Parts: sequence; C-alpha cells; structure tokens
Amino acid sequence: MTAHVYWDAVWRTDEGRDDWSRPHPWVADTVGPLRARGGRDMLDLGCGIGRHALHFAAEGFTAHGIDRSPAAIEHARRENTRRGLTARFDTGDFTELPYADDSFDLVLAFNVVYHADEDGLGRALAEIRRVLRPGGIYQSTMLSKRNTEYGKGIEVSRNTFRQPDASDDKVHPHLYTDAADLVRLHEGFQLLSATDAEHAPGSWHWHCLFETAGGARG
Repeated sequence: MTAHVYWDAVWRTDEGRDDWSRPHPWVADTVGPLRARGGRDMLDLGCGIGRHALHFAAEGFTAHGIDRSPAAIEHARRENTRRGLTARFDTGDFTELPYADDSFDLVLAFNVVYHADEDGLGRALAEIRRVLRPGGIYQSTMLSKRNTEYGKGIEVSRNTFRQPDASDDKVHPHLYTDAADLVRLHEGFQLLSATDAEHAPGSWHWHCLFETAGGARG
C-alpha cells in the first residue's frame, strides 16, 4: 500500500483536512449497535486525521487510530489533546499492527484497505482478524466495480488498477470488487451486510459489516 504518500501531503494543508474532519454518518451510526453488543475497544485503521477514532472516544469508547502518514497522526494527536479526549494514535503499517491478539471489538477501515492488490488486502485482513476478538465486528468500505474509475489505467493485478497520469491517489493501486469478490476475499469473516453506496457522483463504494468467528456477544 503506497497511497499514504499522496495522503500525507493532503493532511498537511487546512484545505486538505477540511473534507475529512467530520465522521461519516454510516460510521457514527455504529456507536449504538457496538455499545449494545458490549463493545469497548475500537481501532480506526487508516485513521487519517482521526475523525472516527475521536468520535468514538467522545462517545466513551477506548479508541485507537493508526495510519502510515506522519502528518495525519500529528494532527490527530493535537486534536485529541485540544478536545480533552483519550484516544491513542500510532504510525504504522496495516500488515504489521502493533497490537496484541484479540484487542478490539471493532476494527474500522474506511476508504483504506482497497489501496492494494488482492495479496496486500489479504495481509491486512489477516492482521485485522488477529487483533479482533471473537465475535468482533469489522466495518469497511471497498471500491465497487460500479465505480466509474473501474478499468481505467493499467491493470497491475487482478481487478487492481493504477492511473499513471492521475493527479490524485489513483496513481497508486486501487482494488475494485463486486459482491462475489467481497465474499471470496474475506475468508474467515462472516458477511453481515453489504450496501453499494454512492459517495459522490460515480464514486461507488461497498459499505460492509463482517463478524469474526465466535458470534455476537450480549
């Protein structure tokens, strides 16, 4: 995953951070169900400037965020201090998470893990499974093949494209999926729900909820 190179530059500007400073409603709506399940600990994987980890911390959860962008983590830590919250933010690689086994009730990966090919996604998912508790929830977005960017540029691996002339993060690999791909790629997870949602005109993303083995806890 190399898209953090692009995003590190974005996070260094006020304008770049502005569009990513508020939690996405779909993620914010997870607070109630997670609390009802007795969940306490969450990890925001690829947290960027920390909008989701900070939201969960403000709701009383023990929240962690991790990102490969130093600029993002520096800003998240400053905001955490400014708001008097207790979230923890780390710089690190998604394929080598610095957390113990069975550490979290929720792992969130919003617009993150599709910045890879299938092998890279598999390595990240193995770490996510490792750090989730039995019956834990994995909430993620994946790029849909309905996305207008699907098929553009060079196919560097199966369903994975990069656009060498792009001016944004699409110069880095992006993985696109359909419903069958979601099931195929998420071995070891039970798919609870998947909705193909349009984030912006033509920008379709799967909103996915998965559960690890062990079943829901009351």
